[in-house]
Amino acid sequence: MDRLPDVVVADSEVDVWLSVNAERVRGMLLQQGALLVRGLPVLASKKLEKVLTTLFDAPLLEYSHRSTPRTKIRGHIYTSTEYPATETIPLHNEHSYTQRWPMQIAFHCVKPADSGGATPIADSRKVYQGIPAGIRDNFAERKLMYVRNYGDIDLPWQEVFETDDHREVEKYCDENGICYEWRDNNRLHTRQEVAAVRVHPRTGEKIWFNQAHLFHISGLAADARSTMEQLYKKEELPRNVYYGDGSDIEVDDLDVIRKVYDQHMTAFPWQEGDLLLLDNMLYAHGRLPYAGSRRVLVGMATEMS
Repeated sequence: MDRLPDVVVADSEVDVWLSVNAERVRGMLLQQGALLVRGLPVLASKKLEKVLTTLFDAPLLEYSHRSTPRTKIRGHIYTSTEYPATETIPLHNEHSYTQRWPMQIAFHCVKPADSGGATPIADSRKVYQGIPAGIRDNFAERKLMYVRNYGDIDLPWQEVFETDDHREVEKYCDENGICYEWRDNNRLHTRQEVAAVRVHPRTGEKIWFNQAHLFHISGLAADARSTMEQLYKKEELPRNVYYGDGSDIEVDDLDVIRKVYDQHMTAFPWQEGDLLLLDNMLYAHGRLPYAGSRRVLVGMATEMS
């Protein structure tokens, strides 16, 4: 387990603290990639957007082409992934399954869970370094093909693309290198080839930046996987991932990757008002299971491609 992010204490009224500390926080985030601001009050969505816009020195992004259920609160503030409390969300970099992603992401704790519910993080550079060279070089060379069949079990395409207009979906796909096919009963099938390894634009370091371990059917619990395989043909699974040429990824290699993520995971218990700031390329994030109610809001900035 790696060390926790450094903590900055907000020890004055929010606007006053921002005016004095925003530049320092930006500098620390730039250098470290992860930072926890503690001592803030719970921020309403409008105020949170202002705080994040100031700290990121950039407007927040629309959450488009999503892969998980979430709710838009106001402006460009969203709930964190709305999966059942008993499930773990594996470590991942936001939108690393696409050709465009946010450089910055923030999580604001409105209400911590009664128990559990941490947002673990892991250094993507260390994950890359920890994966055996043969596996990571193979992924880097062959790239990845993410395949989605939108329907009742996974998110409907209308929610993912935030429209019910076929032409708008097609335009988005054309602009983002996504191959699409409309099928019977208004169903949508998409494929997108994406890199598995990226180079950070500022540090020049190679990072593990993909969601193969998450999208692949082997990431499901055994009973859920068995059910899916009984319900769907391989090519019709709600989501799956292959090498860029469409060939199967070795499950043993994905298991190795999952173990490396676990080795570099670090987590802290949320406190009300906490604000976790991440360089989305340098740090992956996830969610641990929890009991009781939990509410964490998310904002992202600075689109990269």
